[in-house]
Amino acid sequence: MTMTSRELFQPFQLKSLKLKNRIAMAPMTRSFSPQGVPALNVADYYDRRVVGAVGLIISEGTVVNRPASSNDPDIPRFYGEEALRGWKAVIDKVHSDGGAMAPQLWHMGVVAPKNSGWSPAAPFEGPSGYVAPGKIGGVAMTEHDIAATIQAFAQAAAEAKKLGFDAVEIHGAHGYLIDQFFWHPTNQRSDVYGGRTLPERARFAVELIQAVRQATGPEFPVGLRVSQWKLQDYGARLAASPAEMEAWLVPLAQAGVDVFHCSQRRFWDSEFTGSDLNFAGWAKKLTGKASITVGSVGLTGDFLAAFKGESSKPCSLDELLRRFNRGDFDLVAVGRALLADAGWVRKIEEGRLSELRGFTKEALSTLS
Repeated sequence: MTMTSRELFQPFQLKSLKLKNRIAMAPMTRSFSPQGVPALNVADYYDRRVVGAVGLIISEGTVVNRPASSNDPDIPRFYGEEALRGWKAVIDKVHSDGGAMAPQLWHMGVVAPKNSGWSPAAPFEGPSGYVAPGKIGGVAMTEHDIAATIQAFAQAAAEAKKLGFDAVEIHGAHGYLIDQFFWHPTNQRSDVYGGRTLPERARFAVELIQAVRQATGPEFPVGLRVSQWKLQDYGARLAASPAEMEAWLVPLAQAGVDVFHCSQRRFWDSEFTGSDLNFAGWAKKLTGKASITVGSVGLTGDFLAAFKGESSKPCSLDELLRRFNRGDFDLVAVGRALLADAGWVRKIEEGRLSELRGFTKEALSTLS
């Protein structure tokens, strides 16, 4: 790592959000909250990254108040008195050590049942009931269901602000509910929430963001995580050109998104031919909003291989720094490296590169 990383350690402000550096902890599903209630071990897990100098903690996906928003009883909820009390303990712990945090609000949409056999009390719901192209796995949402889901996100965002969180992120990526509306193979609706074009299919997300913005006020930062790839199809692309991406993202920015968290398998991959800008670079250029890049930062190999059991070693940050220093994006989200090593950021800041740890699948089995 020959380039200096000092630029990553400059402060950043977005509306009321003030960060000590440009490094965020990426949201990573952990399933360590029995019956959806985060306990002190969850608070300690996030706080260790705050002590390790992470600028912004983005929580694991935490589900909104819908009967089938999750396929896993141990994924945390962001509703109900007991779960919200747990999240209050989390944010208080993070703030006690000078950190900042945003919960990531989530609805999985139509997904496969958990391997354990657990299933929610109601059928999985999505725009058209598809779990994958051509494969039904749930039910199509009625307009009443859509309105109730939008309200559930707005209520969760309002609770986040009330509890003292510094921002909120909406999960609109990876083939889950919001992304199922974006993606034509899973959105075959013929009403106003469907359509032939991506901007038409984005109506659900636009209305949801508008409701979140109304519930939180103008100065509370709202992020949206988006992706081209899906768990159902790693090669899927919503936008095949800058013009299509602009038509997709600009209405979301106008609805109230302050920062786009642009998920890629590898941050160094160019999004479109003719330019080396990655997804986050294009999102910032097209919308004028802040952007977060993410995808295999600091490690060899991409995360999909890692979650299949392959280990990864620390690697150079030079390409990341080149793009960051050029102004392509504002923040950098780090996933597996921080999962394996709570002190990763401080080691980078202090130049203790020989102490960096790699990632192994064993890191997934503990909340360390």
